Amino acid sequence: MWVVKLGGSLNRDPLLPDWLELLVRLGGGRVTLVCGGGAFADAVRQAQGHWGFDDLTAHNMAVLAMLQSAFQAHGLNPNLQLATSKDDIRRVLHSGRTALWLPMEWVRAAPDAATNWDNSGDSIALDLARQLNAERMVLVKSCAVEAEATLAELQTAGIVDGRFATLASGAAFPIDVIQRAELPRMRSLLLGEDLRSGP
Repeated sequence: MWVVKLGGSLNRDPLLPDWLELLVRLGGGRVTLVCGGGAFADAVRQAQGHWGFDDLTAHNMAVLAMLQSAFQAHGLNPNLQLATSKDDIRRVLHSGRTALWLPMEWVRAAPDAATNWDNSGDSIALDLARQLNAERMVLVKSCAVEAEATLAELQTAGIVDGRFATLASGAAFPIDVIQRAELPRMRSLLLGEDLRSGP
């Protein structure tokens, strides 16, 4: 089972429908898709900057931003199957479909180590991958990604979130960080033709 996290920056990208179609066509029975919050999450940051509400409120709003991105993805490709829990994900994958995760379980009633802006959709997707005992994780980014960069270097550059490299330490599965134009590489990964591990 793979977890593929599409950065929210792809929400308005012309390649988004192609990514969704690829994951439906070649990811059935294997891929769980996690969508970043994108402009929806940016709106939360702006609202917090304007009103000054606490990080717990902002965190919960940002999780809802991820849900909005997921519903958008489902609207663009209804063959993605919505899943709200790990059991739902397993049922979808068992049926041979591609799962589209709605991370409602990340809404919090009280603050914790994850309810801050260092912990974004990247780390939330990583947590899901760990809980599902994933075989592989792929992060898709809009910005340029240096092929040889380590996760720590990508974190320092702001390409992955502020906790990702630390949380990924010792992960039992490879993690690939690829650029949104690398659809052919993703296709090769899904077909088992490109077995390079991520940084």
